[in-house]
Amino acid sequence: MSPEQETSLHESLRDNVRLLGDSLGRTIAKDLGSEFVDRIETIRALAKQGRQSAEEADRRELIDYLRALPDQELLPVTRAFNQFLNFSNIAEQHYRARFRRVEDYKPGTQPDLGELLKRVAASGHSSRQLVDAIAGMRVDLVLTAHPTEVIRRTLIQKYDVIDDCLRTIEDSGGHPEVLQRAQGRLEELIAQSWHTDEIRHERPTPVDEAKWGFAVIENSLWEAVPTFHRDLDALLMETAGERLPLEASPIRFASWMGGDRDGNPNVTARVTEEVLLLGRWMAADLYLRDLEQLKAELSMWKANDALRAEVGDDAEPGSRQAAEPYRALLKRLSTRLEATRAWARARLDGEPPGDDPIIETREQLFAPLLTCYRSLCDVGLETIANGVLLDTLRRVAVFGVNLAKLDVRQDGARHAQVFEELTQYLDVGADGSHYRDWDESARQAFLLEELVSPRPLIPPRWECSAETREVLDTFGVIGREHRQALGTYIISMAQQPSDVLAVALLMKEAGNGVRLPIAPLFETLDDLDRAGDVIERLLALPGYREVAGDYQEVMIGYSDSAKDAGQLAAAWAQYRAQERLVDVCREGGVSLTLFHGRGGTVGRGGGPAHAAILSQPPGSVNGSLRVTEQGEMIRFKFGQPDIALRSMEIYVCAVLEATLLPPPAPRPVWREEMDRLADIAHRAYVGVVREDPDFVPYFRAVTPEGALGRLPLGSRPAKRRQEGGIETLRAIPWIFAWTQTRLMLPAWLGSGEAFSKRLEEQGGLDRLREMREQWPFFGTYLDMLEMLLAKSDPLIAAYYEKRLVEDPALARLGESLRRRLVDLEAVLLRILDQRRLLDNTPLIRQAIEVRNPYIDPLHGLQAELLQRNRDADGHITPELSRALMVTMAGIAAGLRNTG
Repeated sequence: MSPEQETSLHESLRDNVRLLGDSLGRTIAKDLGSEFVDRIETIRALAKQGRQSAEEADRRELIDYLRALPDQELLPVTRAFNQFLNFSNIAEQHYRARFRRVEDYKPGTQPDLGELLKRVAASGHSSRQLVDAIAGMRVDLVLTAHPTEVIRRTLIQKYDVIDDCLRTIEDSGGHPEVLQRAQGRLEELIAQSWHTDEIRHERPTPVDEAKWGFAVIENSLWEAVPTFHRDLDALLMETAGERLPLEASPIRFASWMGGDRDGNPNVTARVTEEVLLLGRWMAADLYLRDLEQLKAELSMWKANDALRAEVGDDAEPGSRQAAEPYRALLKRLSTRLEATRAWARARLDGEPPGDDPIIETREQLFAPLLTCYRSLCDVGLETIANGVLLDTLRRVAVFGVNLAKLDVRQDGARHAQVFEELTQYLDVGADGSHYRDWDESARQAFLLEELVSPRPLIPPRWECSAETREVLDTFGVIGREHRQALGTYIISMAQQPSDVLAVALLMKEAGNGVRLPIAPLFETLDDLDRAGDVIERLLALPGYREVAGDYQEVMIGYSDSAKDAGQLAAAWAQYRAQERLVDVCREGGVSLTLFHGRGGTVGRGGGPAHAAILSQPPGSVNGSLRVTEQGEMIRFKFGQPDIALRSMEIYVCAVLEATLLPPPAPRPVWREEMDRLADIAHRAYVGVVREDPDFVPYFRAVTPEGALGRLPLGSRPAKRRQEGGIETLRAIPWIFAWTQTRLMLPAWLGSGEAFSKRLEEQGGLDRLREMREQWPFFGTYLDMLEMLLAKSDPLIAAYYEKRLVEDPALARLGESLRRRLVDLEAVLLRILDQRRLLDNTPLIRQAIEVRNPYIDPLHGLQAELLQRNRDADGHITPELSRALMVTMAGIAAGLRNTG
């Protein structure tokens, strides 16, 4: 893209921000008066002045103005800035969708699938290898309901229509009446948004979250998936001379919404069953809409013998059935889909389902459509075959009959509790010991023996605890459901082979013998370091391969490992764990799929997907990949068809390149360097977070962590346990809290000490620059750190301290943390050989700089409201409490991430 194009694109983005902002100003003026709008403009001007000035007095002027506001204006002020930031995000999303910029890259590094296919072909790979690689690719994008989406679904729907209005306005050239209608509709939607409460009054239920996930499929992915395959077909025809096979689906979608019960008591067996039924109902409904269009369009009479035989040889010559065989077959398929939809509805309503035959598998839906497709091709109507019929075939290949496969996740300790209670009840074990008392070898022996035993282990009328009954009921749901509806069973906090064997045995005993892939999730630093050994021992166990076959899935945890060890040490542990797992599975003759539990933020493994995938160890992405898409990132990447189209291209592009043109293995000297850096960073991180007695009180005092529990983000509690300290806090609210104060501590603490130490040594700078240029893992880490530091702000963090921290010891700790942040920025700039952050990614820098004058007032108001809340012992007025929650939502919107 030329500099002139970049300038014009930036101008279109600014024009839309101005258009939405002006409309918001008019709406607020009608509601609260022009004087109030003038005050908002004064606050924005003071914030901008504070950003441009180095004088403390200029920054103080904004704070003084905010603190002088009367109580009744605090809520509308926070709402005004929050709404503007959300409208800015709409304009930016629109800009990215329109100009295919989903992720932030340096100029000249945008992933392009067409260019990659040519590069792969030029590298010596044959056309056959290229088509086989894409056809055999298995990328599962797993939509998860982590509590990071702060915007209500009601407002998201309005924002989507606002985006449509922007498109209409831009495309209305020469049609003033179209422009006028779109502008009027835009004004109406912005007024609706202003007069809608942006904060939920109640937490969404797990079923609500699942419905939101299904809505993303219905409103965006349903359109984007066939379009993506059309584009892919065209590129393959151009490069390799053939289309993608009809049944191929390089990208599929799975979900944790309604299946992730780890630490969420609201996800029960009943909820999981309801979500599975909702998926069946919605899939049937969407396919029925497709069939209505197909029945309207496939009116032709030419057909091959196979289709006529399928419709029925006894059709009377000249009858409608003989004259319109495609419609006859589609009508029959529609009848079964209608029965399927009615069956799911009856089950959801607790009523007895009918006896009519229903669609239960992907093949039952795919086969009749394929018969129509082949018939059209056989009789010379390929153009018709490759129209809307092909689109529906692609949808069936990707979405199946459930829209998204449902994963199930549970903590390994819950499975151990089942066997502890069971062995007690059956009095199994020597010397009165039971399951939890046994060592690992004893547990393995017991579980393996029961896996091959024909005798049932669980008594039919066993009166166990409610917790154990819930686990067994979940496996009961799994056992009753068709295998195609389910994805992977993930074990949180997996530590030993027995954790995997326990799930396999529960599938046999309580799950009707179903065999889902079982993925141990290695989360802490110690668990990651042991992951390869655990899987090696697991694969060596007699009998396990009969259960798992020649496939093993392993999940790598990003959030908890970074919280446990610090970002740098965790990133290196994740890399080493993947390398070891690849070697173990290759030696064992097992196909490995790595499941990356990434979040939206750097502190949780976030960042551009293309760079992240290509920075993994060679061989770790061998045509297959599973990755979580969490919280607000689902909306940012898949909420609109154009954006979703680009996101899918990025994933296919990265996985194909990592498979056929893998990155280089790190040199031994780089490994030694990373070992040293990670060790220094880990010790520095632990020295503060775990060992400094002032750290936890400082965290509680300076961040809004205590108030986060009142923000009804998602269905899952903020803590795994309500008692306890930092160790019980989930990684998402942990990062959310630090993001709100702009200290961003979890993503950088420890890195500065590591890099500074190396720069003090001879040749250190040259070595770090060499690693950055030649090793994608290290280069990507530095890029993410740079972006993170650009969003951080020690002056804002200092204001939170000044307002909220009274203890001198805590203030000294805060000052040292901010000094570490400033020192790290200087060190990073030296390694990058830059004068300022984001010099090579001006679009990201511009987005941050433009937003800051709108985020700064929210920071000032949040600190003020937190102090008032503490002064009132948590009993501020409902209006001020809501204003506090709006500041959290607004800051998250401005920074474009929460946790």
